[in-house]
Amino acid sequence: MITLKQWMECVHYRITEGSNYGWQCYGNNAYDLSCWDHDHDGVSSNVVFDTKTQEVYEVTVCDYKRQRAYRLINPYYRSQYNQEASTRQVEANQAWDDVDYTDLETYQDFLDKATAIMNYEEYDQRISVPIDLPDHEMFTLFKMAHEQDITLNQLVERMLRAQLDCQESVSDLIS
Repeated sequence: MITLKQWMECVHYRITEGSNYGWQCYGNNAYDLSCWDHDHDGVSSNVVFDTKTQEVYEVTVCDYKRQRAYRLINPYYRSQYNQEASTRQVEANQAWDDVDYTDLETYQDFLDKATAIMNYEEYDQRISVPIDLPDHEMFTLFKMAHEQDITLNQLVERMLRAQLDCQESVSDLIS
């Protein structure tokens, strides 16, 4: 998970508000800091952290102009967050109105997107997905990518997209 310092650097130490976090899923010491540019077509970012340990529970970044919201929840607390959302009968994934959060898998992906968004720069909308494979499988993928004259990332992205398309086709047949 990212650190409070990394988030502060990302928002250039600009804090526009802060308050005790209103839910209990992160414990009694959870505090929320915000950085908003006060433009409804602008950007904002939030961090929820523990005031005693400085552990970061959740970070978000919103690009209101493009109607995109990204979030990274500390994996140790994701189930507690989802449980409290269910108890409160709210959509756990809703950022605002009809915009859902895109949950990110890696802290580096969050930092890259958040830094670009907070600097009003273009950013990659794709999601980084960590893949941990044994060496012999990685070697096979390297060979396949080489044979197709593409990068390993391009090969894996194609494979993942094909699998997702297959899953969507099966879902369409079922419904």
